[in-house]
Amino acid sequence: MATIKDIAEKAGVSISTVSRVLNFDESLKVTAKTKRRILEIAEEFDYVTVRDRKSKSGQKIGILNWYDSEKELGDPYYLYIRLAAEKRCHDLGVEVVRIDFDCDEDTARKLDGILAIGKYGRSDIDNLMKLNDEIVFTDFSTDNRCDSVVIDFKEAMDLALGYLYERGHRRIGYIGGREFFPDRDEVSDLRFKFYKEFMLMNDIYLESDCYFGDFSLKGGYRLMKEALEKPERPTAFFLGNDSMALGAYKAISEAGLVIPRDISIIGFNDLPGSKYMVPSLTTVRVYQDYLGHAAVDLLLESIGSSREFRKKVVIPVKLMERDSVSDNS
Repeated sequence: MATIKDIAEKAGVSISTVSRVLNFDESLKVTAKTKRRILEIAEEFDYVTVRDRKSKSGQKIGILNWYDSEKELGDPYYLYIRLAAEKRCHDLGVEVVRIDFDCDEDTARKLDGILAIGKYGRSDIDNLMKLNDEIVFTDFSTDNRCDSVVIDFKEAMDLALGYLYERGHRRIGYIGGREFFPDRDEVSDLRFKFYKEFMLMNDIYLESDCYFGDFSLKGGYRLMKEALEKPERPTAFFLGNDSMALGAYKAISEAGLVIPRDISIIGFNDLPGSKYMVPSLTTVRVYQDYLGHAAVDLLLESIGSSREFRKKVVIPVKLMERDSVSDNS
């Protein structure tokens, strides 16, 4: 496993700067370019599958990301999916063109297909399909009009909550976010859906232990502070992503509490900085590299075929057991 020192040496910055970027320290005064470079290198060190570059295929695909560059840095989950997709294209000799919703028809017609990363509403999908017939959605499943690559959210939540349950936790809080399609309709959060399903099945669901904001460090910090203000609290919390978990760490520390002695924390995504948190974060590993790879492969397979039906590829997840969860005796 790469160390912070390795990342710092390659990025040409100090160890302290790397540590603060990976921990989303908002007081750090560095450029967005430097932050992005550090995050990309951190992900690169975790990037295992490297193939020999093949000859140019002559194909060209557009990559559309629903997050803008500022949001990518605040929650780099989609950044890592995009980077993995671009690396896969590079390995296969496929030209990549980054596009947005303002992409004109002339540009779209020159693309062999579009890889759309993130969440999209019905009207967004309709508009994209007017631009190109070959579209693969990544981390989002459509209404069977297009191919898609998704993770197994049910498996992910069963792993996380089952792990907490097995370690004696019965009052498990939920801190998550709300997301909206570009057309402003709210996205259904499968994390919460399967959280509620698990808790109800075990007869331990409490609506008062569920908190919602935005999927950011600030969101996790604010919601955990709110939870800690109550006279009674859960013994463990599931956080909607690792950025939120980092914010929760800060709130818990400020309250004079210790993880996992006083509160157990489990995150989601396993971003590169999660293993460097203190204590290291137990989290659900989402293979962003596999999501990016599979999306590119599925798009190229669809472009080269005349199959009648659309495909949904489901990528498994893994629980990364670290130091932020203890037994509840």
